[in-house]
Amino acid sequence: MRNAVVTGAGSGLGKGIARVLAGRGFRVHATDLDAESAARTAAELGAGAGFSALDVRDEAACRLLADQVAADGGLGLWVNNAGVFFSGTPWEQGVELRQTMLEVNYYGLVNGTLAALAPMQAAGRGHIINIVSLAGIVAAPGEVNYSASKHAALAFTIGTQFDLRLAKVDGVRVSAVCPDGIWTPMLEDKLDDVHAAGSFSGQLQTAEQVAAAVGRLSDRPRPITIVPRWRGPQLRSSTPFPASPCGCCRWSCGTPAAARSATRDS
Repeated sequence: MRNAVVTGAGSGLGKGIARVLAGRGFRVHATDLDAESAARTAAELGAGAGFSALDVRDEAACRLLADQVAADGGLGLWVNNAGVFFSGTPWEQGVELRQTMLEVNYYGLVNGTLAALAPMQAAGRGHIINIVSLAGIVAAPGEVNYSASKHAALAFTIGTQFDLRLAKVDGVRVSAVCPDGIWTPMLEDKLDDVHAAGSFSGQLQTAEQVAAAVGRLSDRPRPITIVPRWRGPQLRSSTPFPASPCGCCRWSCGTPAAARSATRDS
């Protein structure tokens, strides 16, 4: 039986992922900052499931868990799902909120990835799935600091996979999942928050829909999975830049319109 670790598995998407993986034959170790919620998830999964409290910001704790799971039958899959979201304009959010999002969404993901990589590289096989977000591709207004942490997470994920290829570590894969807004407790209290409107601009996903995509990805690794799939082409065809005050181009550069037109035509 393959061992899998899922962070942030006490509720929402993390719990959904744990359920799907257990159904696919993984022996799941559920972690959460709240030990009791992780324990409830493990209890729902049944015999063989494990749990522990884990603060993903603690690099040493992540490495210890990865080594323990690897020693108990090998570490086949690690899912970095833990994350936090605070909306607001970048000039309104204080340093504490900015740091928390970076520490959990980026450094926590880095800690989990590197912790899992060590035993996976030693074994010559394994898969790491990082739950990022569409915010890791396009920065939504009102979610800039959150998006920045997710952009960093996506860059780290893709870059690490490239480095593994260059190092000829063929049996280990690193993947990113970029879902649209998910109807979980993280968003349920944001319905009246004007700054969080970007998270409701597409097609809200259920935790079950995204978890199912993660389950499929666990069997067939790929670098990036966007959920739902149609959002990928839509994002590529749109622009993240607001219109300029003069309306003649996307940029508020202050250059006369004639000069800008000449530049575009050259």
